[in-house]
Amino acid sequence: MKLCLAEKPSVAKDLAKVLGANSRKDGYYEGNGYLVSWTFGHLCTLKEPGDYTDKWKKWDLDALPMLPPSFGIKLKNDNGIKKQFATIEKLSQQCDEVINCGDAGQEGELIQRWVLSKAKSTKPLKRLWISSLTEEAIREGFQKLEDGSKYDNLYAAGLARAIGDWVLGMNATRIFTLRFADFKQILSVGRVQTPTLALIVDRQHEINNFKSETYYEIKTTYRDVLFSATKGKIKEKEQGESIIEVIKSHDFEVASYIQKEGKELPPSLFDLTSIQVEANKKFGFTAEQTLNIVQKLYEQKFVTYPRVDTSYLSDDIYPKIEPTLRNLTNYSEFTAPLLDKKIRKSKKVFNNKKVTDHHAIIPTGVTPSHLTDEFQKIYDTITRRFISVFHPDCKVSNTTVIGEVEKHEFKATGKQILEPGWRVLYPKSDSDQTSSKDKEEQVMPVFEKGEKGSHSPELQEKKTKAPSYFTEGSLLRAMETAGKKVDDEELRDLMKENGIGRPSTRANIIETLFRRNYIIRKKKRIVATSTGIHLISLIENDILKSAELTGKWEKKIRDIEKGTYSVEEFKKELFEMVNNLIHQVKHQIPKEKHYACPKCNIGYMIKGNNAWGCSDWKNGCKFKIPFEYKGIILSEKDIESLVYSKESKYSFKIKGKADKVKFVLNSKLALGVK
Repeated sequence: MKLCLAEKPSVAKDLAKVLGANSRKDGYYEGNGYLVSWTFGHLCTLKEPGDYTDKWKKWDLDALPMLPPSFGIKLKNDNGIKKQFATIEKLSQQCDEVINCGDAGQEGELIQRWVLSKAKSTKPLKRLWISSLTEEAIREGFQKLEDGSKYDNLYAAGLARAIGDWVLGMNATRIFTLRFADFKQILSVGRVQTPTLALIVDRQHEINNFKSETYYEIKTTYRDVLFSATKGKIKEKEQGESIIEVIKSHDFEVASYIQKEGKELPPSLFDLTSIQVEANKKFGFTAEQTLNIVQKLYEQKFVTYPRVDTSYLSDDIYPKIEPTLRNLTNYSEFTAPLLDKKIRKSKKVFNNKKVTDHHAIIPTGVTPSHLTDEFQKIYDTITRRFISVFHPDCKVSNTTVIGEVEKHEFKATGKQILEPGWRVLYPKSDSDQTSSKDKEEQVMPVFEKGEKGSHSPELQEKKTKAPSYFTEGSLLRAMETAGKKVDDEELRDLMKENGIGRPSTRANIIETLFRRNYIIRKKKRIVATSTGIHLISLIENDILKSAELTGKWEKKIRDIEKGTYSVEEFKKELFEMVNNLIHQVKHQIPKEKHYACPKCNIGYMIKGNNAWGCSDWKNGCKFKIPFEYKGIILSEKDIESLVYSKESKYSFKIKGKADKVKFVLNSKLALGVK
């Protein structure tokens, strides 16, 4: 009897159907020599500090650092989990072989291995590794089962990640909370979440400290085409005006007119980050929202495995492209031209060296039905991108015109699409494939070198712009490249090994920052709250907040997965780093207390002439608490208590009230009595 352990009930049901295990039991399926059971997420977790020793149960500075010599796991305290684990434990003793059918990735490997370890399973272990849940993919996967030991390094990497998150998160959160937190506040610090927050806070400081400068550009219109002076920005208005005076009375002369045919390659297939970025840009979806949709589309067999960090396909997928395209009947107008000839095979799409565990996200060919609008948008985005990479390149004519007026040079560029190629998948109304540069380019008439004529020059006044706030899309890209701005797809691909977090965890990291009130959404913008800004100001150690250093730690975890670095070396470096961190923070000089504004959550309370007010008053926050209310002078402790718990720390005897009262902030944040 073989035990198949899936990551969730719905997947177990799909496996059981293919395997012929048709008898439904309590917590598993049985039949045809198979037992098919399931976990649901993390049944097990690393032990809590208090599980190791009583002295770690209390939050105590003297008990830090907490560095267990070995790490243990325990079942989560949930009756449903305990019942399902008991079933798995029983089945693992009854079977002759275990097949790990968990999610085919690092976290999925960790989840299943912990369960089997807790169940004390000693049976031979096999691994099912598939990128799609279609019946064909499942059958093929069971014909190519791997020995479980092949994935030991993957498990070791997942274990190192969990230990790293525990050691750094538990110790850093306790030390910063104990040393610097206000009024029952928890200052949560994490290996990935804190450098991500630091990226947002640093960008916000850049925006807040930015001073816009005025500059000027000279433009001129000749034959209805707008030309720009190649001189670029001019700082002094007088200089620009003097140039305009010189050129306005002279003819514009064409110095060169060059037309070159070029080609535009189709965009790359989607990995998880790029579909999250695209969905945020096009539809305003959050990273977590997109991940959940793509995961569901995968479970419904409409797309392949989503938690991937490659935009390539392996060569063995090529024979499956033609039948997949043929099955995309709802897109026949785009697939039909491809099916009457040999399917294109480009190195930009097929590259075995760029594919490890899974390939890019593509449709399976199973026709979806009854999709909601959100699901249809994501499915359509993935499917159009898939079809587009097999279409011809887009052929364009690029035009560059250089002109001169009294030795002042001007330039204009234009582009004309000759053959749309892959762009047929993206009508002009679909702006996602049109960059801002494309939008600026103009249709050009034919010019001749040496031609002259009148023109209309103008001096345009412009201002330098502050950096943009992060959106979820741009933040995901920054996490992927450890904070470095990288637009080139190939260079970005090379930097993925040093990114912050993994594609599958980044959405959750961002959501965690929202839940902990370190950041808020303002339309598409991500804005750090005063609490988030204050936390980053408290952290003096770059190891906790540097995206680049965190990216290097991420690479070490990937090296464990490759077998070039050991968990023990990782733990040794980690323990040494945390020891140094605890020592440093214990001796750090406390900064001035910081109370977040309860109204806007972005500013913090500052002392004015006759009231406490919000530091973000310039941007419209008018929240205030007066120094004196109903004849009582409020202490700083009262202000702190009002801000955090909405009532004063002390009770007061005031005129007109027989009993003592407390001052409170009501639901509209107006001061009153209780």
